[in-house]
Amino acid sequence: MAMPPPLFAAASHASLLLPSPTIHSSTGSRRPFRLPLRSSRRPPVAAAAASGVPDEWGDRSPSAPEPPSQPDPPIDDDEWGRDDPSASGNSRPVPVTDEWGEPGVPEPQSTSAADPPTNDDEWGGDPAPPPPLPPVPEEDNEEERREELKRCLVDTVYGSDLGFRASSEVRGEVLELVTQLEATNPTPEPVQATHLLAGNWILIYTAYSELLPILAVGAAPLFKVDEISQEIDTNSMTIVNASTISSPFTSFSFSATASFDVQSPSRIEVQFKEGSFQPPKISSSVDLPAEVDIFGQKISLGPVQQVLNPLQQAFASIAGSISGQPPLKLPIPGNNRARSWLLTTYLDKDLRISRGDGGLFILVKEGSPLLDQL
Repeated sequence: MAMPPPLFAAASHASLLLPSPTIHSSTGSRRPFRLPLRSSRRPPVAAAAASGVPDEWGDRSPSAPEPPSQPDPPIDDDEWGRDDPSASGNSRPVPVTDEWGEPGVPEPQSTSAADPPTNDDEWGGDPAPPPPLPPVPEEDNEEERREELKRCLVDTVYGSDLGFRASSEVRGEVLELVTQLEATNPTPEPVQATHLLAGNWILIYTAYSELLPILAVGAAPLFKVDEISQEIDTNSMTIVNASTISSPFTSFSFSATASFDVQSPSRIEVQFKEGSFQPPKISSSVDLPAEVDIFGQKISLGPVQQVLNPLQQAFASIAGSISGQPPLKLPIPGNNRARSWLLTTYLDKDLRISRGDGGLFILVKEGSPLLDQL
């Protein structure tokens, strides 16, 4: 079945069939009447699209697509304007062109006398960094750390009466410092280092329970523990432990002699042989303190000093007769109580730390500057 023609097509055909109207002129002749035709000129598509204004028909012309851009030709030059030999195989240098496309000539740069010389390398890069400082030897750092730990340890035990009056806080701090020093022991085989081990060592702190009676006497009024020492003779393999207690009237000294055997590079076994009591040294003059502290009570000793002044001559004669007497020596039975062991955990030219079956011992070598801090 045939489709009917469009309406606009039918209307156009009908206009062709209708007679054209005529107009009578003044002369009487008739001429056909014609409608003015609209201008068929339309603005260019490109202009309408560029201006964005609709044409006289009210239509907007579609914008013309932009022609695709052509890709840039490959450049085989490197950053210095030379041919890339890997791309073309030609190593001939290519002159560098300026922004106008003309070959440029590098201008010589004049150096001014006021400009300081630069340390740029041949490619114009940053100057080379200065050489690093030589590292500090690790041995020096360890030595400085040990010296600092030793000073802290001596300061901590100061005023503790060899540990007898040390508080729990002081004891904990001492153990912490001792542990750090033992971890940095510069002498891994202390028993074999006889040049360091031999000599007279002064006790500055202990937790040895069997020394508590001596320390307790030193804490009594009018009595003082002057010194507790240990002298080691590596040639004769002997040890002498000595103690001195003083008072305003006299001073007492006693010692114990022992032999030792090497059990390991850091451990020795000690066998006590005899004890020795030196004659007391009686003072020719009695100088009592002005007062003493007994259980928190301040007691004046002025009256006692007045009573003892007439006896000064008697004390001087007694001191002269006793001072020439030989020491009293007593053998020590060779039982298990006379045996002990000693483990040296730290040793250098100034400080020695030892642990025995009775506790901890911290000793400073006689003549060491560490003693000046006490």
